Amino acid sequence: MPALILPVNGKHPELGSNCFVADNATIVGDVVLGADCTVWFNAVVRGDVNSIRVGEKTNIQDGAVIHCTYQRAATTIGARVSIGHNAIVHGCTVEDDVLIGMGSIIMDNAVVGRGCIIAAGAIVLENTQCEPGYLYAGVPAKRIKPVTEVQAQNMGRTADNYVMYAGWFKQEG
Repeated sequence: MPALILPVNGKHPELGSNCFVADNATIVGDVVLGADCTVWFNAVVRGDVNSIRVGEKTNIQDGAVIHCTYQRAATTIGARVSIGHNAIVHGCTVEDDVLIGMGSIIMDNAVVGRGCIIAAGAIVLENTQCEPGYLYAGVPAKRIKPVTEVQAQNMGRTADNYVMYAGWFKQEG
C-alpha cells in the first residue's frame, strides 16, 4: 500500500529533497517537510486544519501523530528532531536538535527549546515552555536535569541514522 499523500482544501504537502515516506504513512494538507526527512510506518502528519512545518533531517517514527488546532495552533518542528514511536506532537513548536521520546505528548502552544530531550511517556502540557538543553520527564513533564554532551551527540547521531535507514528502503525499491 503506497503512502497516502493528499491535498486538503487546495493545499498540497511539499516534501523536500531526499525525503522518505513509508508505504503506509499519511501526509495530508498544509505540510512542508525539509530535505532528508523521514516519515515511518503508520505515522500521520495531518495539516488539514492548520499548517505543519518540519525542518531538515527530522524523523517522524512509527505510529507518531503530528497535528495542529484549527485557527489556534500551527505546528512547527525544527531540524534534526527525532520524534519517537507513537508520540503525539500537537499545535506546538519544537526547536532544532530535540528528541521527543516514545509515547510522549506535546500539547498546543508548548515550546520545546533547542537541544531538549522529552522522556518517553512524558506529557508536555499546553503553553509549557521547555528551557533549551534540558531533559523533561513525567506527567506533567518537569525539568529534570541538563542534557549531557554525550546525550546531545547521540541525538545528532540518531538524526543521521534515520537518513541512513531510509536509504536501505530506497535501495530495495
